[in-house]
Amino acid sequence: MTSIIDAAVPYRSPEKAISSSSYPADSASGPVDAVIFAGISLVLGTACRQLFNGTRVPYTVVLLVIGIVLGSLEYGTNHNLGKMGHGIRIWNDINSDLLLAVFLPALLFESSFSMDVHQIKRCLGQMVLLAGPGVLISTFCIGSFLKLSFPYNWDWKTSLLLGGLLGATDPVAVVALLKELGASKKLTTIIDGESLMNDGVGIGIAFGIASVLWLRFVFNDIVVQITVTLSVSYFAYYTAQEWAGVSGILTVMTLGMFFAAFARTAFKGDNHQSLHHFWEMVAYIANTLVFILSGVIIAEGVLSSQKYSYEGNSWGFLFLLYLYVQLSRCVVVGVLYPLLRRFGYGLNWKESIILTWSGLRGAVSLSLALSVKQSSGNSYLSSETGTRFLFFTGGIVFLTLVVNGSTTQLLLHLLHMDTLTATKKRILEHTKCEMMKTALNAFENLGDDEELGSADWQTVIRHISCLRDLEVNPRNGCEAGNLDPTNIMDIRIRFLNGVQAAYWELLDDGRITHSTSNVLMQSVDEALDLVYTESLCDWRGLKTCVRFPNYYYKFLKSRIIPRKLVTYLIVERLESACYISSAFLRAHRTARQQMHDFLGNSDIASTVINESEVEGEEAKQFLEDVRDSFPEVLSVLKTRQVTHYVLNHLNGYIKNLEKVGLLEGKEVSHLHDAVQSDLKKLLRNPPLLKLANVNDLIATNPLLRAL
Repeated sequence: MTSIIDAAVPYRSPEKAISSSSYPADSASGPVDAVIFAGISLVLGTACRQLFNGTRVPYTVVLLVIGIVLGSLEYGTNHNLGKMGHGIRIWNDINSDLLLAVFLPALLFESSFSMDVHQIKRCLGQMVLLAGPGVLISTFCIGSFLKLSFPYNWDWKTSLLLGGLLGATDPVAVVALLKELGASKKLTTIIDGESLMNDGVGIGIAFGIASVLWLRFVFNDIVVQITVTLSVSYFAYYTAQEWAGVSGILTVMTLGMFFAAFARTAFKGDNHQSLHHFWEMVAYIANTLVFILSGVIIAEGVLSSQKYSYEGNSWGFLFLLYLYVQLSRCVVVGVLYPLLRRFGYGLNWKESIILTWSGLRGAVSLSLALSVKQSSGNSYLSSETGTRFLFFTGGIVFLTLVVNGSTTQLLLHLLHMDTLTATKKRILEHTKCEMMKTALNAFENLGDDEELGSADWQTVIRHISCLRDLEVNPRNGCEAGNLDPTNIMDIRIRFLNGVQAAYWELLDDGRITHSTSNVLMQSVDEALDLVYTESLCDWRGLKTCVRFPNYYYKFLKSRIIPRKLVTYLIVERLESACYISSAFLRAHRTARQQMHDFLGNSDIASTVINESEVEGEEAKQFLEDVRDSFPEVLSVLKTRQVTHYVLNHLNGYIKNLEKVGLLEGKEVSHLHDAVQSDLKKLLRNPPLLKLANVNDLIATNPLLRAL
C-alpha cells in the first residue's frame, strides 16, 4: 500500500509544508512549542486513561475525541491559542513521511515482538489471505462504489487510489483496540497479522539476524539490549523505506517476529520484564500522541476545507462511504470465509463477525491521505481532490474508531465471546476458596503475634472480602473435586502453561541453554494445539531432538568425515539430549507439584498428573541409559549447572546486602562485576567433555544407535 502512494505522490519536506501555511506569525513562538503539545497530550491521555479505566469506552476513541477538540479550538479561535496553538500547528503541519517514520517503527515492533510466534505460523495462511486477496477485493469494491455513485467525476485511478487508502486495516488502530478489549489470542493474531502484512515485502530478517548475533555478545546489560532493539527497529524502517525502496512496515514487522522467535530467550529474568515494560511504555506514549494528533489533523482538515466538504452534500457522502467500507469488509470476509475456515485454527461464524467489524482505520491511512493532500495541485491530482481525500479519510478514521471501536466490546458480549466457560468459572471459585484459606491462615497467625495482636480484627475482616464472605457462607462446596472431568482440556492447558513457566525458571537458573529453551517451549506450543483431542504429548515434539535419525547415524560412520568433527557432533548431540530430557522431567515434576498443591487429589488433577508421569517415562529411561553408557556426559552437565547456580546465588546475595543497606554502590559494582566476569567465563569457556575411541563407540555403543 505504501509503495502505491510513494509512486503516486512526490516527497515534500516539513519545512516547505510549514512555510506554506497561512497561520499568523507569533514572534514569541518557536519550534520548542511542539514540546508543549506533546506534554499536554500525554497529561490529557494519562488523565483519561485513569478516568475511563474499568469502563467500556476504548482509550483510543477518547484520545481521538481529545485531538478533535484541540484542533477545533485552535481553528475556532482563529489560531490564537498562543504557544499551545503554535505547538498544535507545528504537529498539524508535520510531513506525513516524518509522522510515519517517528511513530510506526516503535508501534509495529512492540506489536509484532509481543505476538505468539507459534500462532503466527498456524494463522499465516489466514493472514496472507486477508492481507493479499482481501485488500485487493476491498480496494476494488470501494473504488467501484466511489466511481459509480459519487458526483466528483473521478477517473478509475483516482477512485481506486482512495479505495486503496481505505481498503487496508490500520495496524496502529487495530493493535491498540484488540489489546484494550482483551480479545482471544487466535483472533488477535489473525486481525493483527492482517493489518501488519498489508504493505509489500521487507528485509527485516537480515536485520533480525544481525541484531540477534549482536545480542549474543551482550551479557546481562539490559540498557544495551533495550537500545539495540530500539535502534534496530528505526534503522531497519529507514533502510527499507528510503534506501531499498521496499516496505518499512513489513520490514519492522518481520524484525519483531524474528526477535519473538529467536531472541526472546536472550533476555532472562528481570531483563525480560524490563524489556517488555520499556516497549509497553513506548507503545503507550506513541499511541497517545498518534491518536490525539490524528484528531487534530481531522479537525483542521475538515474545518479548513468547509467550502469543499459542504458543497454537494459531502457530509452525506461521507456516511455513505462509511457504509461502503463496511460493506466491502463484509464482502472480503464472506468471499474468503470458506478458505479462512480451513487454514490455521479455523474460523467460526462468531469470529468472522468480529473480524468484519474490527476492520479499523487509523493513523496510517490518515498519514497517507495527508501525503496525498500535501502533494496535490498538479496534473495528477487537483488541490480540491486532495482536500476531499483528507476529508473522507479523516471522516472514515473517526467513524470506524468511534462506532466500530466503541461497540466491539458490546458485540463480543452479545456473542458471548467474553464470558468464562464452566471450567474457568469453577477454577475461579476454587481459587477464591484457596485465597480464603490463605487469608484465614494469615489471620490466625497474626492474631497470636505480640506486636500485632491488639489490632481491631473485626475491622480487618470488613476490609478483606474473602474473610467477610467466610463469615456469611463458609466454603459452601467449593472444593476442587467439584470440577467437571469432561473439561479436562482446560486443566491440560494450565498444566502445560506451568511447564513452560518452569522452563523459563530453568533458563534463568542456567540449567538449560537458549537453544534448548527454544526447543522445549516450542514442544509445549505444539502440545497446546492438541489438548482437545489427545492427552499430554509435549514429549512427542522432543523425540527428534533426543534420538539420532538413521541417516545421521550412517553419516557419522562414514570414513570421509573427520574424526574430530564426529566427536564434536556426538558430544553436542549427547549434551543437548541430556539438557532436554532433564529439563523436561524437572519442569513436569514442578508442574505436577503445583497442580497438586492447587487442586489437591481431585479426579481431574489426578488424570492430568498421571498423563504427565507417563510422558516422562521415555525421558527418564534415556537419562538412565546415558548414565550407564556415558557417565562423564552427565558429570560435565551437572558441573556446569552447579557452577551457574552458585554464581547466580552469589548475585542474589550481593543484591540482598545492598537492599538491607550493608553494601554501598561502589562496593556492589565491584562485587557484581567479579561475579559477572566468572559467569562470562563459564558461558564462553565451559567445562568440556572428551570422548575417546569414537570409532569404537559408534560401532558398539547401543545408545548411539538408539539416538
